[in-house]
Amino acid sequence: MNKQKKLAIVAAAIVVVCVCIDQIIKIWVKSHMGIGQTLPVLGEWFNLHFVENPGMAFGLSFGDNLGKLALSLLRIAVVGYLIYFLVKRLKNNEIGTLAVCFLSLIVAGALGNIIDSAFYGIAYGYAPFMYGRVVDMFYIQLFRIPDWFPGFGGQYFFPAVFNFADACVTVGIFAMIIFYKRLFNNEKQEEEAETEENSNAENGGTPMEDEKGGEMMEAADNAESSADNGESLVE
Repeated sequence: MNKQKKLAIVAAAIVVVCVCIDQIIKIWVKSHMGIGQTLPVLGEWFNLHFVENPGMAFGLSFGDNLGKLALSLLRIAVVGYLIYFLVKRLKNNEIGTLAVCFLSLIVAGALGNIIDSAFYGIAYGYAPFMYGRVVDMFYIQLFRIPDWFPGFGGQYFFPAVFNFADACVTVGIFAMIIFYKRLFNNEKQEEEAETEENSNAENGGTPMEDEKGGEMMEAADNAESSADNGESLVE
Protein backbone atom coordinates (compact mmCIF):
# COMPACT_ATOMS: atom_id res chain seq x y z
CA MET A 1 0.00 0.00 0.00
CA ASN A 2 1.49 3.34 -1.06
CA LYS A 3 1.68 6.51 1.01
CA GLN A 4 -1.29 8.21 -0.68
CA LYS A 5 -3.66 5.33 0.12
CA LYS A 6 -2.49 5.19 3.74
CA LEU A 7 -3.07 8.92 4.20
CA ALA A 8 -6.47 8.66 2.51
CA ILE A 9 -7.46 5.93 5.00
CA VAL A 10 -6.21 8.09 7.89
CA ALA A 11 -8.24 11.07 6.65
CA ALA A 12 -11.41 9.00 6.19
CA ALA A 13 -11.00 7.36 9.61
CA ILE A 14 -10.58 10.73 11.38
CA VAL A 15 -13.66 12.18 9.67
CA VAL A 16 -15.87 9.14 10.31
CA VAL A 17 -14.80 8.69 13.95
CA CYS A 18 -15.13 12.39 14.84
CA VAL A 19 -18.52 12.76 13.14
CA CYS A 20 -19.81 9.63 14.91
CA ILE A 21 -18.59 10.86 18.31
CA ASP A 22 -20.16 14.27 17.69
CA GLN A 23 -23.53 12.82 16.68
CA ILE A 24 -23.61 10.26 19.52
CA ILE A 25 -23.06 13.02 22.08
CA LYS A 26 -25.70 15.27 20.52
CA ILE A 27 -28.33 12.52 20.25
CA TRP A 28 -27.68 11.49 23.87
CA VAL A 29 -28.07 15.10 25.04
CA LYS A 30 -31.31 15.59 23.10
CA SER A 31 -32.66 12.27 24.40
CA HIS A 32 -31.71 12.66 28.07
CA MET A 33 -31.70 16.41 28.79
CA GLY A 34 -34.13 19.28 28.49
CA ILE A 35 -33.19 22.60 26.89
CA GLY A 36 -31.44 24.76 29.47
CA GLN A 37 -30.69 21.82 31.77
CA THR A 38 -27.20 21.58 33.27
CA LEU A 39 -25.38 18.43 34.44
CA PRO A 40 -22.05 18.77 36.31
CA VAL A 41 -19.28 16.58 34.90
CA LEU A 42 -16.07 17.69 36.61
CA GLY A 43 -16.82 19.82 39.63
CA GLU A 44 -18.13 23.29 38.89
CA TRP A 45 -15.83 24.12 35.98
CA PHE A 46 -16.96 21.55 33.38
CA ASN A 47 -20.69 21.02 32.77
CA LEU A 48 -23.09 19.70 30.16
CA HIS A 49 -25.50 22.54 29.42
CA PHE A 50 -28.04 21.78 26.69
CA VAL A 51 -28.76 24.63 24.29
CA GLU A 52 -29.75 24.71 20.63
CA ASN A 53 -27.87 27.14 18.45
CA PRO A 54 -29.60 28.49 15.31
CA GLY A 55 -26.44 30.05 13.92
CA MET A 56 -22.68 29.75 14.04
CA ALA A 57 -20.23 27.93 16.29
CA PHE A 58 -19.97 28.61 20.05
CA GLY A 59 -23.57 29.81 20.27
CA LEU A 60 -23.15 32.77 17.91
CA SER A 61 -26.06 33.71 15.66
CA PHE A 62 -26.13 34.95 12.09
CA GLY A 63 -29.26 36.87 11.16
CA ASP A 64 -32.73 35.39 10.65
CA ASN A 65 -33.82 32.32 8.64
CA LEU A 66 -32.25 33.68 5.46
CA GLY A 67 -28.97 34.19 7.27
CA LYS A 68 -29.13 30.66 8.67
CA LEU A 69 -29.70 29.21 5.21
CA ALA A 70 -26.79 31.25 3.84
CA LEU A 71 -24.59 30.03 6.68
CA SER A 72 -25.55 26.39 6.04
CA LEU A 73 -24.79 26.74 2.33
CA LEU A 74 -21.48 28.42 3.15
CA ARG A 75 -20.56 25.51 5.42
CA ILE A 76 -21.33 23.04 2.64
CA ALA A 77 -19.25 25.06 0.14
CA VAL A 78 -16.29 25.24 2.53
CA VAL A 79 -16.44 21.51 3.29
CA GLY A 80 -16.70 20.73 -0.42
CA TYR A 81 -13.63 22.83 -1.17
CA LEU A 82 -11.63 21.31 1.71
CA ILE A 83 -12.45 17.79 0.55
CA TYR A 84 -11.48 18.71 -3.03
CA PHE A 85 -8.23 20.29 -1.80
CA LEU A 86 -7.41 17.27 0.38
CA VAL A 87 -8.13 14.71 -2.35
CA LYS A 88 -6.14 16.67 -4.94
CA ARG A 89 -3.14 16.99 -2.64
CA LEU A 90 -3.29 13.30 -1.77
CA LYS A 91 -3.40 12.25 -5.43
CA ASN A 92 -0.39 14.43 -6.24
CA ASN A 93 1.47 13.35 -3.08
CA GLU A 94 1.73 17.00 -2.01
CA ILE A 95 0.61 16.77 1.62
CA GLY A 96 2.08 15.34 4.80
CA THR A 97 0.54 13.31 7.60
CA LEU A 98 0.07 16.20 10.05
CA ALA A 99 -1.64 18.39 7.47
CA VAL A 100 -3.97 15.51 6.55
CA CYS A 101 -4.93 15.05 10.21
CA PHE A 102 -5.57 18.73 10.84
CA LEU A 103 -7.61 19.25 7.66
CA SER A 104 -9.60 16.10 8.41
CA LEU A 105 -10.49 17.49 11.86
CA ILE A 106 -11.80 20.69 10.25
CA VAL A 107 -13.83 18.73 7.70
CA ALA A 108 -15.25 16.44 10.40
CA GLY A 109 -16.30 19.34 12.61
CA ALA A 110 -17.97 21.20 9.78
CA LEU A 111 -19.80 18.04 8.66
CA GLY A 112 -21.03 17.39 12.19
CA ASN A 113 -22.73 20.79 12.38
CA ILE A 114 -24.03 20.52 8.81
CA ILE A 115 -25.83 17.31 9.79
CA ASP A 116 -27.57 19.20 12.62
CA SER A 117 -28.66 22.05 10.35
CA ALA A 118 -29.75 19.80 7.51
CA PHE A 119 -31.55 16.95 9.27
CA TYR A 120 -32.31 17.67 12.92
CA GLY A 121 -35.27 19.91 12.10
CA ILE A 122 -36.83 17.09 10.05
CA ALA A 123 -35.83 14.29 12.45
CA TYR A 124 -37.27 16.06 15.50
CA GLY A 125 -40.18 17.67 13.69
CA TYR A 126 -39.60 21.35 14.28
CA ALA A 127 -38.12 22.76 11.03
CA PRO A 128 -37.71 21.99 7.30
CA PHE A 129 -34.55 20.82 5.58
CA MET A 130 -31.49 23.05 6.22
CA TYR A 131 -33.22 24.98 9.02
CA GLY A 132 -32.39 22.71 11.94
CA ARG A 133 -30.62 23.97 15.06
CA VAL A 134 -27.12 22.92 16.11
CA VAL A 135 -26.94 21.15 19.47
CA ASP A 136 -24.39 22.58 21.93
CA MET A 137 -23.58 21.17 25.35
CA PHE A 138 -20.03 21.76 26.62
CA TYR A 139 -19.88 24.59 29.14
CA ILE A 140 -16.50 25.30 30.75
CA GLN A 141 -16.20 27.81 33.59
CA LEU A 142 -12.43 28.12 33.89
CA PHE A 143 -12.34 31.10 36.25
CA ARG A 144 -14.40 34.14 37.15
CA ILE A 145 -13.30 37.50 35.76
CA PRO A 146 -12.88 40.13 38.53
CA ASP A 147 -15.80 42.53 38.93
CA TRP A 148 -13.57 45.55 38.30
CA PHE A 149 -12.61 44.35 34.78
CA PRO A 150 -14.30 46.65 32.19
CA GLY A 151 -17.07 45.08 30.13
CA PHE A 152 -16.64 41.47 31.31
CA GLY A 153 -16.43 41.83 35.09
CA GLY A 154 -18.28 39.14 37.04
CA GLN A 155 -18.49 36.74 34.06
CA TYR A 156 -16.71 33.45 33.62
CA PHE A 157 -13.82 33.24 31.18
CA PHE A 158 -14.97 31.73 27.86
CA PRO A 159 -18.71 31.63 28.61
CA ALA A 160 -19.67 30.13 25.22
CA VAL A 161 -21.39 26.75 25.02
CA PHE A 162 -19.99 24.54 22.26
CA ASN A 163 -20.00 20.97 20.96
CA PHE A 164 -17.51 18.32 19.86
CA ALA A 165 -17.68 19.46 16.23
CA ASP A 166 -16.75 23.03 17.23
CA ALA A 167 -13.78 21.63 19.15
CA CYS A 168 -12.60 19.65 16.11
CA VAL A 169 -12.72 22.72 13.87
CA THR A 170 -10.94 24.89 16.46
CA VAL A 171 -8.18 22.36 17.14
CA GLY A 172 -7.66 21.80 13.40
CA ILE A 173 -7.42 25.52 12.60
CA PHE A 174 -5.12 26.40 15.50
CA ALA A 175 -2.90 23.39 14.78
CA MET A 176 -2.58 24.47 11.14
CA ILE A 177 -1.57 27.97 12.30
CA ILE A 178 0.89 26.75 14.95
CA PHE A 179 2.56 24.15 12.73
CA TYR A 180 2.26 26.17 9.50
CA LYS A 181 6.00 26.50 8.87
CA ARG A 182 6.71 22.89 9.73
CA LEU A 183 3.90 21.61 7.53
CA PHE A 184 4.67 23.62 4.43
CA ASN A 185 8.47 23.62 4.81
CA ASN A 186 8.39 19.83 4.93
CA GLU A 187 6.27 19.75 1.79
CA LYS A 188 8.68 22.14 0.07
CA GLN A 189 11.68 20.02 1.07
CA GLU A 190 9.99 16.86 -0.16
CA GLU A 191 9.18 18.54 -3.50
CA GLU A 192 12.78 19.78 -3.86
CA ALA A 193 14.16 16.33 -3.04
CA GLU A 194 11.84 14.72 -5.56
CA THR A 195 12.79 17.27 -8.23
CA GLU A 196 16.48 16.71 -7.58
CA GLU A 197 16.03 12.95 -7.74
CA ASN A 198 14.18 13.21 -11.05
CA SER A 199 16.85 15.54 -12.43
CA ASN A 200 19.62 13.14 -11.45
CA ALA A 201 17.75 10.25 -13.02
CA GLU A 202 17.42 12.17 -16.29
CA ASN A 203 21.15 12.96 -16.22
CA GLY A 204 21.99 9.28 -15.87
CA GLY A 205 23.07 8.98 -12.27
CA THR A 206 22.79 10.14 -8.68
CA PRO A 207 25.12 12.68 -7.02
CA MET A 208 26.83 9.82 -5.17
CA GLU A 209 27.44 7.94 -8.38
CA ASP A 210 28.78 11.11 -10.04
CA GLU A 211 31.07 11.73 -7.08
CA LYS A 212 32.38 8.16 -7.16
CA GLY A 213 32.90 8.41 -10.90
CA GLY A 214 34.87 11.62 -10.42
CA GLU A 215 37.05 10.03 -7.75
CA MET A 216 37.76 7.03 -9.98
CA MET A 217 38.74 9.29 -12.89
CA GLU A 218 40.99 11.34 -10.63
CA ALA A 219 42.67 8.17 -9.32
CA ALA A 220 43.24 6.94 -12.88
CA ASP A 221 44.80 10.28 -13.85
CA ASN A 222 47.08 10.16 -10.80
CA ALA A 223 48.15 6.61 -11.63
CA GLU A 224 48.89 7.56 -15.23
CA SER A 225 50.88 10.61 -14.08
CA SER A 226 52.87 8.45 -11.65
CA ALA A 227 53.63 5.99 -14.42
CA ASP A 228 54.87 8.79 -16.67
CA ASN A 229 57.07 10.14 -13.91
CA GLY A 230 58.51 6.66 -13.34
CA GLU A 231 59.36 6.29 -17.00
CA SER A 232 61.07 9.68 -16.96
CA LEU A 233 63.21 8.71 -14.00
CA VAL A 234 64.23 5.43 -15.64
CA GLU A 235 65.28 7.30 -18.73
